Amino acid sequence: MRLRPDRTPQVVRRLRVATGDAGTVYVVHPGALDAAVHQSLAEALPDGAGLTVLDLSALPEYWQAALTGGHAATTVEELAGRLATELTAALDEHPYSLAGWSFGGVIAQSLVEQLPADRRPRRLVLLDSIAPTDVYKPSDDELDPTLLLGWFALYLGAKRGAPVTPDAERLAGASIEDGLPVVLEAAVTSGALKADTPIFGLRKLYDTYVDGLLRNNRLTAPYQAAPSSVPLVLVTAEGSLIPDDPTLGWEPLAPLGLTTHRSPGDHYTMLSRPDAAAVIAQLVHAT
Repeated sequence: MRLRPDRTPQVVRRLRVATGDAGTVYVVHPGALDAAVHQSLAEALPDGAGLTVLDLSALPEYWQAALTGGHAATTVEELAGRLATELTAALDEHPYSLAGWSFGGVIAQSLVEQLPADRRPRRLVLLDSIAPTDVYKPSDDELDPTLLLGWFALYLGAKRGAPVTPDAERLAGASIEDGLPVVLEAAVTSGALKADTPIFGLRKLYDTYVDGLLRNNRLTAPYQAAPSSVPLVLVTAEGSLIPDDPTLGWEPLAPLGLTTHRSPGDHYTMLSRPDAAAVIAQLVHAT
């Protein structure tokens, strides 16, 4: 989640420029994986359609919190306001659509409500995004290590380009100290990590990953989302972070309708798999 020192942070990252009247898809991206991961979606869009990422990891008050214990000196509303300003400046007369992945969906939904009514998208597409409703506002102590280790394994697999599937029975009830060696073993077996990878190096990556989750959790805790003024479209991954809830808590915030769809892949690989991109492209295109 650390920004590379050789990259100048840019909130607006154009992965594909629109031509003609096809319009642009804007995706709110919260980091974890580099924003370029959305290139698969850009390539799956119809000819002429553009794709621009609104990258939260370019905002220092957001990304630095993942390196300093997960405490962010900002709010959901402030982050959404920053992106709303960037989006408004980027829009032209052509149609556009808006999506948000993971915590980016929370920011995108807040962003929509800050736009003038005549500048809002026709709908908002949420990509495996968990709703900011009370049922999904756990305290830090309620974030179970087994759950976090499983999510970290998914993230590690996507980041390294090889699936990491630790033994679920060995992870169940394990502490971080006992569970990380299980994740490391699975990562070495799949080729995601080298056999000589030190456990302390994996622990550092894990701690940064969890600090990012804590940051998002703490930003969401005081936030009271307004009901959406546009219809919501939710795309959940087959390997969703919360596989037992097909709506991920969005129903109370969708008075104008919530439609659900399923995508191949897990929470992270749904962004890079061509088969997942094909599903998502049909839902996010502005026409």
